Amino acid sequence: MQQAINHLSQNEIIFDNIIKKYGLPKIPARPQGFETLVLLILEQQVSIDSAKATFLKIKAKHETLQPITLLHLSDEEFRNFGVSRQKTAYIKALATAILNKEINLESLASKSAIQVREELIKIKGIGNWTIDIYLMFCLQEQDLIPLGDIAVVNTIKELFDIHTKEEMEILSRNWQPYRSFATFLLWHHYLSKRNRKIVY
Repeated sequence: MQQAINHLSQNEIIFDNIIKKYGLPKIPARPQGFETLVLLILEQQVSIDSAKATFLKIKAKHETLQPITLLHLSDEEFRNFGVSRQKTAYIKALATAILNKEINLESLASKSAIQVREELIKIKGIGNWTIDIYLMFCLQEQDLIPLGDIAVVNTIKELFDIHTKEEMEILSRNWQPYRSFATFLLWHHYLSKRNRKIVY
């Protein structure tokens, strides 16, 4: 991590300022596999805290989340956990893909980021944001900037005064090959400024 931080702080004064003001960011890490993808589906377009509360309700009833278990839960059971109909469909699509051997999650660790994206994007409900976060949190991909993340986009707008994703993509090339660490710094600024702490 130190090499990435040195590179970013030396090449971008704004990152250096974030570190001086708020310290180093927490580097998120999550286990690979089905449970984390279920949690990421729950996190789509809602707060991490809200999604985690829903996830823990499911875990309280089903301690080990397995594809076969969640596939056989009724829509009403999911609704009682606080899961929307749409996200229920996404979770079941993921479970079905695994059980039908359309995807092997264990094999993703040995594949490139492009290959991982090509496999996961085929599953209904798993889009680029979910894939980006899985790559960064679970597979430790070092060079991603998730421009589908509202906090990242809003922080770039605030700090760099640019407002289109095309401009953001161009800007982020200056942060290669450590765009994931740049993202962690952007989240760090976003959360610290608001006195919020997130457990990833």
